[in-house]
Amino acid sequence: MSSIKLISVVGARPQFVKAAVLSRAIKAFNRQSKKLFLEDIIIHTGQHFDDNMNKVFFEEMSITEPKYNLNISSLSHGAMTGRMIEEIEKVLIKEGPAVVVLYGDTNSTLAGAIAAKKLLYKIVHIEAGLRSFNMIMPEEQNRILVDRISDVLFCPNKESFLTLKKENIENSPYKQKCHIVGDVMYDASLFYLKKALKNSDILKKLNAEKGFVLLTLHRQENTDDPEILKSLLESVNEIGIEKKVIFPVHPRTKKKIQQISVNTENIEMIDPVSYFDMILLEKNCDFIMTDSGGVQKEAYFFGKPCITLRNETEWKELVKAGINFIAGNHRKKILSVFRRLKSKKDFNFKTRFYGDGTAGEKIVEIIAKL
Repeated sequence: MSSIKLISVVGARPQFVKAAVLSRAIKAFNRQSKKLFLEDIIIHTGQHFDDNMNKVFFEEMSITEPKYNLNISSLSHGAMTGRMIEEIEKVLIKEGPAVVVLYGDTNSTLAGAIAAKKLLYKIVHIEAGLRSFNMIMPEEQNRILVDRISDVLFCPNKESFLTLKKENIENSPYKQKCHIVGDVMYDASLFYLKKALKNSDILKKLNAEKGFVLLTLHRQENTDDPEILKSLLESVNEIGIEKKVIFPVHPRTKKKIQQISVNTENIEMIDPVSYFDMILLEKNCDFIMTDSGGVQKEAYFFGKPCITLRNETEWKELVKAGINFIAGNHRKKILSVFRRLKSKKDFNFKTRFYGDGTAGEKIVEIIAKL
């Protein structure tokens, strides 16, 4: 039996979930295949360094334990990306993979792409073709660059595939191949919800069986400017008078909140939660407020309307469907959207935008043929 080596580069919380989906699909492939064995190696850059935010993910989700942990975090974008390129390159030279697998749009993704491209290793990009069209966002810069230099692009939906077509990527000199495979996060939500129902007691712990709002907030444009952060929290605090608000606070956001004076008495701030806890909160809340791209999707997966605390989104199909509401970070707009959403009853979550829950299997089948 022949074998090929795959190296996945992860560093941020959502990437752990995506890697878990691929690891599970790789194990299933290896059980069935008689001709080819796929070796699954993970590099963890350390980009998210909080123990609650990553170690628990590997333990809880049975993700393949990282063979390499680079411990690179708490640096500027340039310093962090540069250090990552340097250290990832060393691992790639040592391991000599057939394929380097990259997820999403973080600095870890960009660093992995540059290191692999310079060494002429084949690159596949999972969650390709997403665009917010806001070049101020580091994630937008990263995803455009990674899409340009990857060899194979796995798109979560038709919209992202058409975006790549408009950018003429499939006809570029690099001859990238684009595939619509569905969303690996949808795979994860289907698979792990059953486990979460058995293993998480977060709802009982927070006395939050029903009737609450779930908030997440972490983006630089919302947290780095004290006035914007204060306005956002004041808006949510006002909503908290009418509805219980639960806010798992990102470590970076927590530091920023501690630096300002703002009334948050109607917001229940809690430490970062595990993935199982998070999907149970998403499943049982009334609606979600977030500036996260991934959480917007998860709101849809679990049939919850979403108020997006940004001026744009990668998931335009959800806005068109009337289940994602763009509110930005201004107090009046947020409260206006909240009141409109509160009075709306007929949300339609029936359209299937992100595949059938087998994106991981489709990706592995294609990788095995490269």
